[in-house]
Amino acid sequence: MIKRLKAAAVAATFGIFALGFTPAVAQADQPYWQCVTFARMFSGIQIFGDAHTWWRQAQQRFQTGHRPQTGSVLSFASSGRMRLGHVAVVSEILTDRVIRVTHANWGGSRGKVEENVTVVDVSDDNDWTEVKVWYNPIHDLGTTVYPTNGFIYASAPQQPADPILMASAPTAAGQP
Repeated sequence: MIKRLKAAAVAATFGIFALGFTPAVAQADQPYWQCVTFARMFSGIQIFGDAHTWWRQAQQRFQTGHRPQTGSVLSFASSGRMRLGHVAVVSEILTDRVIRVTHANWGGSRGKVEENVTVVDVSDDNDWTEVKVWYNPIHDLGTTVYPTNGFIYASAPQQPADPILMASAPTAAGQP
């Protein structure tokens, strides 16, 4: 299962590169990436607006949850200096509490894309509602704990084709 997820992440990465996107160090002639623009293009999840609005917008349009899946978007809640929230695409699942994300415009990498950044679930209930993120300038996990909303999955919620009807029959006399 892990090998398939890694293969899917690699294939998705190559697909992005084949389209001409080169998430390297930003220079004057390269675009200044915002997290939402990058997450939308990399994940295929077509949500627009500031990152802090993605979770609410996703509720009726996409499946959401508290378990990472490769290609899903981790939605960070607005907090402190991150008042507009943040979104990052899951690129690899390492354990049930450690993943890697690819994201843009984070911390010391303003306007740049960072690939395969380690994110650790530090929530008490192992539900990914609080995380720490690798901070490259110190070559370690950052000290800040960030609140998250959860994961937005690329597939739309399943809608039943027809309402489910239940049949019932009266019980015969004498039966419990």
